[in-house]
Amino acid sequence: MGADPAGVLTGAHYIDGNHAACEGALAAGCRFASGYPITPSTEVVERIASRLPRMGGVFIQMEDEIAASITLQGAVWAGKKALTVTSGPGFSLMMEHIGLAAMTETPCVFVDVQRAGPSTGLPTQPAQGDMMQARYGSHGDYNVIALCPESPQECFDLGVESFNLAEQYRVPVLLMMDEVVGHMTERVVIPPADKINVVERRWTKKKPGEFKLFEPGPDMVPDMAKAGDGYKLYVTGLTHDERGYPQMNHKAQEKLIHRLVQKIDANAHKLVRVEEEGIEGADVVVVCYGITSRVARRAVDIARQKGVKVGFLRLIIAWPFPAKRIKELAPKLKAFVVPEMNYGQMALEVERAAGGKCDTIMVGSPGGEVQEPEHIAEAIIKAGKK
Repeated sequence: MGADPAGVLTGAHYIDGNHAACEGALAAGCRFASGYPITPSTEVVERIASRLPRMGGVFIQMEDEIAASITLQGAVWAGKKALTVTSGPGFSLMMEHIGLAAMTETPCVFVDVQRAGPSTGLPTQPAQGDMMQARYGSHGDYNVIALCPESPQECFDLGVESFNLAEQYRVPVLLMMDEVVGHMTERVVIPPADKINVVERRWTKKKPGEFKLFEPGPDMVPDMAKAGDGYKLYVTGLTHDERGYPQMNHKAQEKLIHRLVQKIDANAHKLVRVEEEGIEGADVVVVCYGITSRVARRAVDIARQKGVKVGFLRLIIAWPFPAKRIKELAPKLKAFVVPEMNYGQMALEVERAAGGKCDTIMVGSPGGEVQEPEHIAEAIIKAGKK
């Protein structure tokens, strides 16, 4: 274990998911963070507040989550890679600025270490109740990318990937952790910096007089420029043209919003990421994500010992959702079983994509503690006997 000359840790470390997510952000080039302490995410900002100044970066503790979620966007337009960190009630407060980041195509990362709600709920107890909010929490039509780690190692790996995807698609990216993964301590291997794939910001090569801030490239994603380099930057949450200037009409709205949605939808085949095991020949497939995936693995083993042909499908990227894959599998199955620490948020997506070709069985929990594998196994066995 050690650090490279830039201060990024390398080697094997025994750390929790919150600390690993911090190190992933730093390895990806994050040099600005803003936040307001809130359990169970506090350890992320505690570590990044200590680490960033030693790496030439800045951390600012804001007066609340609303301020934190706009401050990081200012840092992005000044040229930095930036993130903020929150949980539950703070995530709700950040929704307006997630919508602003989507509308202004500001590449940034929001880390949400989920806890049980609604409202203040159970501040230090686990849940997965923010999944639909992650996708649809702000008003209007837009797309985001959301990743769901199941281990501290993935908190690091997907922390890096979150920044890469934000830069590639100019969108806010959400790292949807949960309390158990955030506080779980395991071995995390951090490769040398030259072995980590880091996507840098796509800066314009055009001269200031030729550049339009929201003119899309062939992939529907515009290049960027930063304040202070002589470019005219007009960044507004209003419907705007390719210069960024407000345009208050249907034609401009349709052109802009269609592109904001399509730059993700048209690339969903590249973005969708799942882990599959034992799918071929299965009668039942368990669809899961985050810490529930680790519990579900044991449930799958129990069901297989009882003779059920059951497969395992884990959402690594939850949004965009792997609807095409679910649709392909549905006619071959008796049922999908979807365990999650909420009352059926991603299960609704599975049911929608399955289109009635098989059953969708939600194994839900309001949060507070992880589910028992035997409880999930019972649902799998029952589905397999139909």
